[in-house]
Amino acid sequence: MITEYVLFKLPSGISREDVVKGMHEVAPRWQREPGLIRKTFVYDAAAEQAGAFYLWHRRADAERAHDDAWRQRIRDSYGSEPVVQYFETPLVVDNALGQLIEEQARA
Repeated sequence: MITEYVLFKLPSGISREDVVKGMHEVAPRWQREPGLIRKTFVYDAAAEQAGAFYLWHRRADAERAHDDAWRQRIRDSYGSEPVVQYFETPLVVDNALGQLIEEQARA
């Protein structure tokens, strides 16, 4: 599994309500995204930043979803370039679901 960290600068003065509204607007798209296990939206008002942590089956899934067109939508919507980092994720503790999520054995 891969955890992808995405962070981008927000326009100065944008309200929390507008940020959360935008999250709700895009959430259905992510519910249908192939290869996505989980997405956690994040927001930092003081730093004027938003983004997400994504848990993917494979890095290729993340790279496909966050292609040049997606990056352009972020630039158009928020006027900033998204920062993206990837992390290998061998194990997730999910206390809400009472599960340990382990990566599948590699072939």
